[in-house]
Amino acid sequence: MNSILRSKYFRVLTLVLVAQAALFYSASRGEGTPLARPLGEMPMALGSWMMTSEIPVDAETQAVLRADDIVSRSYKRPDGADASLFIAYFKTQRTGAAPHSPKNCLPGAGFQPVESGSIDVPVPGRTIHINRYVVSNSDVEDVVLYWYQSQGRVIADEFAAKFYLIADSIRRHRSDTSLVRIVVQAAPGMRDRATQAGVNFVQAAYPVVSSWIPQ
Repeated sequence: MNSILRSKYFRVLTLVLVAQAALFYSASRGEGTPLARPLGEMPMALGSWMMTSEIPVDAETQAVLRADDIVSRSYKRPDGADASLFIAYFKTQRTGAAPHSPKNCLPGAGFQPVESGSIDVPVPGRTIHINRYVVSNSDVEDVVLYWYQSQGRVIADEFAAKFYLIADSIRRHRSDTSLVRIVVQAAPGMRDRATQAGVNFVQAAYPVVSSWIPQ
């Protein structure tokens, strides 16, 4: 009896997933929300952080990512704190192009996960909930803060991002999204300090990022 019930459950679940996929692709037909301005035109100064260099994104990474626009930069604060900013924007996910979670990409680049969780960050007018991911590679440790941003939302959870993808494709005929990632290198025993610097960078960058990402 239990096996019959399980079989029925999986059949129903499969039908629901197929129906969702069909609705997604039919509702998204012909859609695509472009940026008003290229990400590369974002200002060099974000609060007290000043851009120090552009970080090249190699052709192989761009081919795998398939983003419609990318910005990758290093920033420095007057007290010497460093942070890197990476944003990948996708005007539609209907063709299969979508953000790659840092939890999948960073281990592939040789970094090993140390901590995984989320934090709340107060920004002008609201508090956003974002991911905090700590990785290490040999004696190098990075604090990674990241989130998905689209249509006025900040989303930390990958599953929630998929839910909104389906809902927005049906309701608004939009599937545009972006991945925003900040990385701060942590000196030995200074993980909390690196996190504080990353939070400060998020607070400086968020208003600018929000003015670039379509609402």
